Amino acid sequence: MARQVFYFDPPQRFVTGTVGDPGDRTFYLQASGDGRTTSVALEKVQVKLLADRLAELVTEVYRRLGGDDPPVSTAEDLEPLDSPVDEEFRVGAMGLAWDEEAERIVVEAQAATDEPVDEATILEDVEDGPDVLRVRITTTTALAFVDRARRVIAAGRPNCPLCGMPLEAAGHVCPRQNGYRRAH
Repeated sequence: MARQVFYFDPPQRFVTGTVGDPGDRTFYLQASGDGRTTSVALEKVQVKLLADRLAELVTEVYRRLGGDDPPVSTAEDLEPLDSPVDEEFRVGAMGLAWDEEAERIVVEAQAATDEPVDEATILEDVEDGPDVLRVRITTTTALAFVDRARRVIAAGRPNCPLCGMPLEAAGHVCPRQNGYRRAH
């Protein structure tokens, strides 16, 4: 199948956000620039992994370039996702790379398919394969993404102090309480 590449170099905005109430949220990556916006859906755990890996990559880049620890991000994009949020695809695989020449981080989110992930198509310019969202961002933009992603994740349901599972408004059946309902 011919692949569609949603490419932003650099995006004016690259964020994660949600639509819906805690416990019933859909997570999105959203890139915008040059009058267009692309939104792709993904799981909460994928947002967390992307934020963690971006933070690790930025730290490694600063270390290898002989610098100190990366600066603390002061960018605070607290705005909601750009509307309308039209899902282009659901993310199945992601890749990160450092472009040393351009001093940019490449983030790629690849559409989920029924086929196993072909790692040769991640971060590569191939004609066939799943659709992708590809952005090239600075380390500063990456750190701002990480900060926002961590806030978005934390804005969900509180966790049970005993088992760590998310609490529903009506409580939940806590395995540490031998199945007794634990109130919120």
